[in-house]
Amino acid sequence: MTDQLRLMAVHAHPDDESSKGAATMAKYVSEGVDVLVVTCTGGERGSILNPKLQGDPYIEEHIHEVRKKEMDEAREILGVKQEWLGFVDSGLPEGDPLPPLPEGCFALEDVDKAAGELVRKIRSFRPQVITTYDENGGYPHPDHIMTHKISMVAFDGAADTTKYPEEEYGPAFQPLKLYYNQGFNRPRTEALHKAMLERGLESPYGDWLKRWDKFERKERTLTTHIPCADFFEIRDKALIAHATQIDPDGGWFRVPLEIQKEVWPTEEYELAKSLVDTSLPEDDLFAGIRDNA
Repeated sequence: MTDQLRLMAVHAHPDDESSKGAATMAKYVSEGVDVLVVTCTGGERGSILNPKLQGDPYIEEHIHEVRKKEMDEAREILGVKQEWLGFVDSGLPEGDPLPPLPEGCFALEDVDKAAGELVRKIRSFRPQVITTYDENGGYPHPDHIMTHKISMVAFDGAADTTKYPEEEYGPAFQPLKLYYNQGFNRPRTEALHKAMLERGLESPYGDWLKRWDKFERKERTLTTHIPCADFFEIRDKALIAHATQIDPDGGWFRVPLEIQKEVWPTEEYELAKSLVDTSLPEDDLFAGIRDNA
């Protein structure tokens, strides 16, 4: 049945697919599920976060091309398909007060019109399951929040031929489930933090937990836990492929894989929409779908 199962992961920038739900995608690929990553922007305004590559004039001048090549490499590592939605990175505004967003960027697009581009992808690929970000974007980057907005509109709009006519957007299709990525959740962070300290190791999560309290982040409902520890190595390789964005010696990789696999061997999701019956908690994004695929 897996050749009939299709998963679409909607992300804001290249690298998001490798830091959010990558092990889940690799697991499903290994089972024969058809997985498509839709990347909303090219990451043109992303900062060079890897200190080893900062100041490189070629990378600074050709960041869009560099990030596209990184995405190609990560896609191959994960074994997924990947398509671009074609919008322009909004950048992360900083300062007090925050500066206005740049003209023509993704976050300033008309939501319904931008969602139409995602509707085209949904109607073409016909996924039963879509993953995206919650209303806060996972963190408040304007492109992540916009990704949430268009995903919610497109989930319903893919079946709405009055709003998105078939002659322009393709034959109507209704996805069955939509999930929010919730891999960066407090229970996981606390469990890994405690495990590191108990083993006499320095935890990278102390400051994270302090910031969690400071920003009073709403606790999310973790409905779905996907066992995917066997694919953590693939996840990390895909993330490292985004060399401008990830320092391989940085905090992302300070918790040894054997500890991660023992203490928290899953990736988490929040079921936001479902048109099929399912029992919570789940351990499969296709729960309620597989038997009727």
